[in-house]
Amino acid sequence: MSARAASSNSPAVELKLSNLPESPGVYLFKNAQGKIIYIGKAKNLRNRVRSYFQDSHRDTKTAALVAQVADFELMVTHNEIESLILEANLVHEYKPRYNIHLKDDKHFPYIKVTTHELFPRVMVVRRLQKDGARYFGPYTNIKSIYKTLRFLARLFKIRSCHLVIPNPTNKKYKVCLDYHIKRCEGPCEGLVSPEVYRRGVDGLLLMLAGKSKELLKQLHERMAAASEQTRFEEAMTLRDQIEQIKTMMTRQSVDVGEVVDRDVVNIARESDATMAVVMQIREGVLIGRQDFYVESETGDSNELVLETFLTQYYNHQPNLPEEIVIPFEVPDMKLLRSWLRQIREAKLKLIAPKIGDKMPMLDLAAKNARLLLDEKLIQKRMYSERVSKMVVSLKDELRLTRSPRTMVCFDISNTGESDAVGSAVYFDNGKPIKNEYRHFRIKGVKGQDDFKMMREIVGRYFYHIKENRLTAPDLVVVDGGKGQLSNAREEMESLGFADQPIISLAKRLEEVFVPHSSDPITLPKAAPGLILLKRIRDEAHRFAVTYNRKVRTKRTIQSALDDIPGVGPAKRQILLSQFGSVERIRKLSAEDLSGVKGITPRLAELILNKLNSPSA
Repeated sequence: MSARAASSNSPAVELKLSNLPESPGVYLFKNAQGKIIYIGKAKNLRNRVRSYFQDSHRDTKTAALVAQVADFELMVTHNEIESLILEANLVHEYKPRYNIHLKDDKHFPYIKVTTHELFPRVMVVRRLQKDGARYFGPYTNIKSIYKTLRFLARLFKIRSCHLVIPNPTNKKYKVCLDYHIKRCEGPCEGLVSPEVYRRGVDGLLLMLAGKSKELLKQLHERMAAASEQTRFEEAMTLRDQIEQIKTMMTRQSVDVGEVVDRDVVNIARESDATMAVVMQIREGVLIGRQDFYVESETGDSNELVLETFLTQYYNHQPNLPEEIVIPFEVPDMKLLRSWLRQIREAKLKLIAPKIGDKMPMLDLAAKNARLLLDEKLIQKRMYSERVSKMVVSLKDELRLTRSPRTMVCFDISNTGESDAVGSAVYFDNGKPIKNEYRHFRIKGVKGQDDFKMMREIVGRYFYHIKENRLTAPDLVVVDGGKGQLSNAREEMESLGFADQPIISLAKRLEEVFVPHSSDPITLPKAAPGLILLKRIRDEAHRFAVTYNRKVRTKRTIQSALDDIPGVGPAKRQILLSQFGSVERIRKLSAEDLSGVKGITPRLAELILNKLNSPSA
């Protein structure tokens, strides 16, 4: 959906422009629908915000932005560093239309080591949490992560299970297959002490931090000591570990000639597409490369794009090096350097050399960025051409008056007579536009009536379009047969959308139903148009099922915790967001649970006793 442009001289804007503070902070520009379209930071909010509305200072991008601003919101901070952090967090959360941001950065994985546990585990997660664990990342190659973790877990014999050891009921576990094939030392049966197990964890942490040389030194010392004390089996195990680590270092690393921890960052740009590359050097050895696709406007300067990338990347980077090398200086160089030092809690160099021994690595990063960007652009062009053929063929196959460039698809998900929800997903030229996705709680239908449920969510969606004068999609797709189609069409007609093109797609035989025809259109399985319809239908189903599961989980955890004294709505919400299900809470120790905000040790014991009682 696309909103009509709003005037930038609205009364709300004029009033606020005359009362701006001269403080550092963040400003959020909103359009006529109240949606945030741009977020920025300022040393002086009064000067910065007012500059947008002065015609003499507007470039093309600013003019397009200001034309849509109907209101704005301010957040005052104590200093510039606070405003920089707040801006990065808000951009990451809201993904405003006119901001530069990492593409799908919320999906980048991290490696998590649960160092706060007696027998730590290692896993891949998608979110950073302040839970006492150690995090490494973000990473962009998920296959490489799992390959590395499998190697390290086998090397250091780190357990792969999800058991809580020791557990709150003191239950004895039996060792699993990993113990018998010598991939785990059996902490679940007490076959290894926490001290010995921790040595493997420490080795894992050093490897993940890029401290391979330090780890090898420690292993050599332990091997020599074991040999002197005639513990030959232990010495042989350490020897094998040393050889495997050396082999891995030789295969994956390049020596850059300096003993230093350094990130070398560079970018490549073409039009509104940017590829950013981070070459990671640890202890003087190039250990890896992270690459990120960045969305920006054509008119954005290279300096602004680079600064925004650095802010967003290092705002979610748990382990900073002692030195960051960039190809040129950015607008807020001093502020950025101060912020990075604050994150690292130690000295940090942010430098943009023009000559010297760091230039070859900058050139290497630039070549990598250019190569990756070219690959990305080729893929986009090929995808665009393929989707254009799909859209054109769909127009002919369904006998539409115009090509369905924009499509919305509706689906229903319910379990029994409760937790019924609906979804609407939006595609533009074959591409999912996720900020236009919508989910619905079914409010006006009792029992299991998919026809009425479909009617309700389609009606609510098109009522929103009508009230806000938004552009309707070229084609509406509903998941189902003739019943879903007729109910959705009748509802749209009642709202004044009688001419809206609409079809339904039945799952069983992939038949397409159109209005005013009792017989379906059967498209060949390999037809490009059918492939596109199945893609949007499957995405609508996935989105609906995901929301249904979320609603069901929330209801389940609330009902289980409702009768526990001291656990109100706020604490239930905290437990839900952190653990997701009652079953996971049951497996926690009182110590782990009492680490949650607002949960005292006494309340943790009460919760676990209630949840683990026979009547629960």
